[in-house]
Amino acid sequence: MLILNKTAGVFSKPSKRKIYEFLRSFNFHPGKQFLHKLVLGIETSCDDTAAAVVDETGNVLGEAIHSQTEVHLKTGGIIPPVAQQLHRENIQRIVQEALFASKVSPSELSAIATTIKPGLALSLGVGLSFSLQLVDQLKKPFIPIHHMEAHALTIRLTNKVEFPFLVLLISGGHCLLALVRGVSDFLLLGKSLDIAPGDMLDKVARRLSLIKHPECCTMSGGKAIEHLAKQGNKLHFDLKPPMQRAKNCDFSFSGLQHILDRIIMQKEKEEGIEKGQILSSAADIAAAVQHTTACHIAKRTHRAILFCKQRGLLCQSNAVLVVSGGVASNLYIRKALEIVTNATQCTLLCPPPKLCTDNGIMIAWNGIERLRAGLGILHDTEGIRYEPKCPLGVDISKEVGEAAIKVPRLKMKI
Repeated sequence: MLILNKTAGVFSKPSKRKIYEFLRSFNFHPGKQFLHKLVLGIETSCDDTAAAVVDETGNVLGEAIHSQTEVHLKTGGIIPPVAQQLHRENIQRIVQEALFASKVSPSELSAIATTIKPGLALSLGVGLSFSLQLVDQLKKPFIPIHHMEAHALTIRLTNKVEFPFLVLLISGGHCLLALVRGVSDFLLLGKSLDIAPGDMLDKVARRLSLIKHPECCTMSGGKAIEHLAKQGNKLHFDLKPPMQRAKNCDFSFSGLQHILDRIIMQKEKEEGIEKGQILSSAADIAAAVQHTTACHIAKRTHRAILFCKQRGLLCQSNAVLVVSGGVASNLYIRKALEIVTNATQCTLLCPPPKLCTDNGIMIAWNGIERLRAGLGILHDTEGIRYEPKCPLGVDISKEVGEAAIKVPRLKMKI
């Protein structure tokens, strides 16, 4: 029986017949014998339907993804029931494509790993429901995945990174700093107290109507801001990074968004244009918000590094900072973080751009990590729930604030 949170709403399970027909489509038998553990990863936490098959050595044997970006660009944001319906329409095809590309028969899988937390309730429900039917038919172990844990561990697929390391996860839905001590051992140092940086950048891009800008019409909000910022003067508007007096590692972006709303409204009056038209100062606004965001993220990360080193949680030299999530692909923000890591004798590592955004590979790899460590492998899925909101690890952010570490001023010459 599948038990759901009340926040999840009701959705229909795929029928057993559909799953049976889906499995019957795999009638080939690969010529080679798979000697390694194989995990199918399924991701539907937000607006991408993704699947991948990864082996325990880190080889990506097959992957597939269906992005909903184009649909949500037209509606000005993600509408959960629309995202849910698109997941339903595409999940079987995407899983099928990933398996076919891998030349792995479902019966050869060691386990199925699926994102069950955190994310959009309606989206999570589609992935979980499909996965549980698959697990039931194949009699395979199920590995529930925490979306942020998967982002944090992705770097270990592409680079040889040992525990512990510091991770900064910045995306459209999340913003946090954590110390990663093991596969499922995290210390949360700080998080956003309101919205995520990607969400804020998207909202500013929408307010600037960048979808109507000829150079930005096919870009997501964050990408449009980054593109336009190259043409602007970041110092044209006097924006101050948020929370300058708070000596902790928490973030805040909603105040910055409200300030920008007021600036845009004022500029519209000055230029005598209506809301929805492109401002002549749009590039300057983009440059200013990107620079302020980068400085805010950099300072909080700098404090996290100093705290971890002071407490002996990271090595004094050769410590690693991993930056992942969709906003990690912003090269301006990445350069700001490089200034911090150079000043603190740390190494900055980022997964490749396609692994920074949501994907099935990171879910499958997280499954491999858990399978090898023997953590969270379920042979009985009775009562499994999805959790739209779920913190990562043990929260020690209060302790970080009490340490009140003063961060030396760095020149952000980017």
